[in-house]
Amino acid sequence: MNRNCVIKDPAPGNRAQWRRSSAASAHERLAFLNEASRRIGSTLDLSETSRELVDMAVPRFADAAAVMVQDRLVADGELSSRPVDGTTLVRRVALAVAGADPDSWVKTFPVGESMVYPAILPQAQCMAVGKPLMYPALDKESARLIGASMDREEAVASLLTDSSFLAVPLRARGRVLGCVIFTRHPGTRSFEEQDVVVAEDLAARTAVCIDNARLYTRERRTALTLQSSLLPVELPQALGMDIATRYLPASDLMGVGGDWYDVIALPGCRTALVVGDVMGHGTRAAATMGQLRTAARTLASLDLPPDEVLFRLNLMSQDLDPSQIATCIYAVYDPVTRNCALARAGHVPPILLHPDRSTEIIDLPAGLPLGIGSDPLESREMVLPPGSVLALYTDGLVESRERDLDAGIMGLRRLLAGPVEDLEDMCDVIISSQRSGHERDDIALMVARVRDLDPDEVATCPLPSDPRFVSHARRFVRSTLQRWGLSGLVDSTQLIVSELVTNALKHGWPPIELRLLRGRTLVVEVVDGSPAAPAPRTATPDEDTGRGLQLIKRFAYRWGTRPTPYGKIVWVEQHLP
Repeated sequence: MNRNCVIKDPAPGNRAQWRRSSAASAHERLAFLNEASRRIGSTLDLSETSRELVDMAVPRFADAAAVMVQDRLVADGELSSRPVDGTTLVRRVALAVAGADPDSWVKTFPVGESMVYPAILPQAQCMAVGKPLMYPALDKESARLIGASMDREEAVASLLTDSSFLAVPLRARGRVLGCVIFTRHPGTRSFEEQDVVVAEDLAARTAVCIDNARLYTRERRTALTLQSSLLPVELPQALGMDIATRYLPASDLMGVGGDWYDVIALPGCRTALVVGDVMGHGTRAAATMGQLRTAARTLASLDLPPDEVLFRLNLMSQDLDPSQIATCIYAVYDPVTRNCALARAGHVPPILLHPDRSTEIIDLPAGLPLGIGSDPLESREMVLPPGSVLALYTDGLVESRERDLDAGIMGLRRLLAGPVEDLEDMCDVIISSQRSGHERDDIALMVARVRDLDPDEVATCPLPSDPRFVSHARRFVRSTLQRWGLSGLVDSTQLIVSELVTNALKHGWPPIELRLLRGRTLVVEVVDGSPAAPAPRTATPDEDTGRGLQLIKRFAYRWGTRPTPYGKIVWVEQHLP
C-alpha cells in the first residue's frame, strides 16, 4: 500500500471533543491546532508534509481526508501561471481514512492519481475562488458528479452520499497550490462553521510547508542539475592506470554541495587527478565548483607542477568569489616512470593501498584551503608500485556528526584493505559502508589502480650523441609501429622523429632517449639534458634550416616541451587511425 495512504481505527471517542459547543471544546480545538503546528512540516518533503496533515486530521477532525496539489508542483516544482480552474491537472498525494471498509476508499481514491476536476465540482470551485466550500450533507447527485469525473460513479456515490463534505484550498504566498478534502461519514456530526475555521488553519499551515518544500526542491533540482552538468560525463582512459569514481549529493535536508572530481589528460600520456570540495551547499556552491574545475583544467593545460597549479588556483579563487572557500588535491601521474607528484590545499589526505593490502596515509603538507591567504604550497613525489591503489576523496566520506575525521579515515583504510579487488565494486562498498542514512555533506570519491605498461603501449630507444644514429631512430620507429599495427603512421612519425632527434643531437646534451607511447594518441618523446626549449621560426628562402618544427606542426595533432630535473622532453602527438 502507498505509504501516503493511512488507514486508522475509527476510535469514535477521539471525536467527542468536536461534538461539544462549550468553552472546553474551543480549548481543545486550540490544543489540536497547536499539536498540528508541531507535527505538520517536519521535513522539506511535499508528500511527507501532506501525509502528516491527513494523519493529524483523521480521525480526530474527520473520518477521511485527502490532499490534492497541482500536478506540475509534484513533477517539476513549478506552479501553473494560469488561475487554478477546471482545466488544471491536480494529483492526489495523500489519503487517510478511518471507519468501516477502508479498502473501498483506497481503491476509489488512489494516491498518485492525476486528473482534471470539472469546474462544476466543489474541488474545482474551491480552488478557483480560493475559499472553503462546505456541504453539511452531500446529496446523491453531487456525489455522482464527483464520481463521474473519475469514471467511478457508483463507487464514489456509495462512499460520499449523505456524508459531510468540506473542501479547503491550499493557499500560500497568494497562490493556490491545491486543496484538502475532509469528509465525515453519514450518521456522525456534520461540519459546522467552527470546523471550517479549524480546517482553514490546518490547510494554511500545510500550504506554507508544501510551498517551502516546493521552493527547496526546485533549488535542489537546479543545483543538482548544475552540479551534474559540470562533472565529467566520461573519464578519459588513463595510460597505466584504471580509475573509478563516485559522486553522491547530500541528503535532502541540506541540498547539493560543491564536491567535484576530474581526470585530465596531460602531454606524454600523463594524467592529472583532481578532487575538490567547495564549502557550502546549493546553487552558489555548485556554480563556484564549476568555475574552479574550469580554472583547474586551464592551469593543467600549462603543464605546471601540482603545487604551482594549486597556488595559482588559490589566487584565481579569490578573484572569483572571495567569500567562497574550497579544498583541493591535485596529483600528476607519469605511466612510464610510475612517478606521482601530489599537492593539497587544505584537503583531507590521500590514502595509498599497497599490493600487499596494507594502507598508508600519504605524508603530504596540508596547506591552506583555496581562497585563504597566498602562502606557497608544497608537493611530494613518489613512485607508486604496480598494483597499488591511490584513493582521493572529500571529507563528506569520512566525517559526520556521529564520527570524527580520524575515525572516518581509519574506517576508509579498513575498507580499502578489504578483499574487494574490482574498483567499481570497491567504490560501492566504500560508499555503502561509510555513508549511512541521511548525511549532511556530499561525497566525491576517486580510486586509481597503477599497472605496468604493456609492450604494445611503450617502447624506448637510447641514442648516442652521434648524428649517424638518426637512421637507427627511424628504423626503430618503423619496426615498433609495424608491430603495433600502426603502419599508416610510419612515414609521418619517421619524419617527426628525424627532426626531433636531429635537434637533440645538434642542440641538446646527453643522455638522449627516444620514446614512443600508445595511449589515447601516439606520442613521440625525445629526452635530452639541455633545458633550452626549441622555438619555431620562419626560415627565409635562402636558408637550409629552420623548417623542422614547421613540418612537425603540419603532421602533428599538437606538440610542446616540458622541463625535467635534468633537461627537457620535446613531445609530439598524432591521432590514432
